[in-house]
Amino acid sequence: MLPIITEEHKSTVFTAILDDIHSWRKSMIHYIKDENPEINQAIVDIASNTDLDPKAVALGAYMVYKMLEIAEAEQGSVVEQFLE
Repeated sequence: MLPIITEEHKSTVFTAILDDIHSWRKSMIHYIKDENPEINQAIVDIASNTDLDPKAVALGAYMVYKMLEIAEAEQGSVVEQFLE
């Protein structure tokens, strides 16, 4: 089951993105390339095989990845507290 993305998670990621969209997207490219190269390749593949703006497609995918990552880190720690 995927973690629940809250309004706070969304706001945190949106603030980071809107501060400097191009730099954020480039940093996520390098981050995901190291963190999960298979997901990065899937993002690159779909972005380059669409009629839409490839940078916009990649930005959306990276945004969702980051929100899920934040939510999982937060909710995973909550679940672990109950298991102790």
